[in-house]
Amino acid sequence: CSSEEETKKLLPFGFYTGFDSDNSSGEFSEANHKVPEMLDLDPHQSNRTGKHNGETEIQENGIKRHRTSLPAPMFSRSDFSVWSILKKCIGLELSKITMPIVFNEPLSFLQRITEYMEHIYLINKACSHADPLERMQAVAAFAVSAVASQWERTGKPFNPLLGETYELTREDLGFRFISEQVSHHPPISAFYSEGLNKDFVFHGSIYPKLKFWGKSIEAEPRGTITLELLKHNEAYTWTNPTCCVHNVIIGKLWLEQYGVVEIVNHSTGDKCVLNFKPCGLFGKELHRVEGYIQDKHKKKLCVIYGKWTECLWCTDPTTYETYKKSEKRGSEQKKKSSEEDIKSENDEADDMPEVQDTVQFIPGSKLLWRINCRPPNSSQMYNFTSFAVSLNELESGMEAILAPTDCRLRPDIRNMENGNMDLASKEKERLEEKQRAARKERAKDEVEWHTRWFHQGTNPYTGTPDWLYSGGYFDRNFSDCPDIY
Repeated sequence: CSSEEETKKLLPFGFYTGFDSDNSSGEFSEANHKVPEMLDLDPHQSNRTGKHNGETEIQENGIKRHRTSLPAPMFSRSDFSVWSILKKCIGLELSKITMPIVFNEPLSFLQRITEYMEHIYLINKACSHADPLERMQAVAAFAVSAVASQWERTGKPFNPLLGETYELTREDLGFRFISEQVSHHPPISAFYSEGLNKDFVFHGSIYPKLKFWGKSIEAEPRGTITLELLKHNEAYTWTNPTCCVHNVIIGKLWLEQYGVVEIVNHSTGDKCVLNFKPCGLFGKELHRVEGYIQDKHKKKLCVIYGKWTECLWCTDPTTYETYKKSEKRGSEQKKKSSEEDIKSENDEADDMPEVQDTVQFIPGSKLLWRINCRPPNSSQMYNFTSFAVSLNELESGMEAILAPTDCRLRPDIRNMENGNMDLASKEKERLEEKQRAARKERAKDEVEWHTRWFHQGTNPYTGTPDWLYSGGYFDRNFSDCPDIY
């Protein structure tokens, strides 16, 4: 690629975002590709409510029962590869390439962000603790859980259109959430969530820095995430780890998170430092997270360890160091060297490492978080969690109260969810063309785009630029919302 912007347009998937072409002229169209046959879905694992885009059943306790399956299973991606597309585009302007919709999953990136809330109980736990150390432990677990849904999710979420929004109110989980695509170039998504009991506020913006390394795509996170525990008058801030997807040209796709995440309690000065480890040689460190919580005097209060794909534990520093020394002595006694076991660094990057073992429990540790079990038919539903399956659910009567810019109303996502891939591809191209035309019209009239629910400002705790919620969304005055669909 000749530039970062062109690289973004080549990305086949990714948690953060992978911007498709905004300049497609039809020279290479995803609609020209034959869609592979649909996978069989176990009828016994179909939607247990018997309803998809209509009414949602109500349980005896009055809480809505959300759907447990998508209307149609995912399409096989086995007949597609990025290289199969790129090799047909030799000589074409790279900015004209649009990736086939088969690489997508039927969710917008704004809905992907909402998956941060899947483990909302950890925020509730943090709110309930009187001890600041226990609050930080719960917040650290929440920060790790926020990336857990990415495990085996190699489908690319739809890029939000400028002005696109998504709202979610879950009375059973005690929160409501609103997000908006506030910028198209560069792509920035802003979000705001609050507890229905007025016990917390969770907000931030995401602007990933994307790098294409030939064999892998790396998304370096930018933007601050802020959690405010109102009862305790505390604010925590952090940035997500780097996300990298391997084998983008050939081979089995696999994903890892790595980098150091620092969670700062701006009220007490406590800090949690979490090291998301790169997989390393033979995949020994794949998915591992290790770190510690320290007070404002830099004294270590506890050690945290686990895997972001599995669970997280904590123990006191002395116990941890004693265990590590014992483990090291034992491993040195068993260590054997062999030239056959040595692999080059390049080979390691090409192959998906085997997951070695589950988290080694250190006696006396306290469990902070464990990943939720996925539905039994998750592999046929883009590896969605139960929470993700419910995100695009369009309940009866909802269209009358949703903002007209809500993701649930996007025809390309809706058609893909329903298994109509051809129409989904056509609708995706139509929406992208509509967005381009609107931008050209604004440029012609010298009219600036104005966001509706968020505004640029400064994070009150870090002093860095941020997108802040302007308020008013839930008053439901949508008369001046843009026509984007």
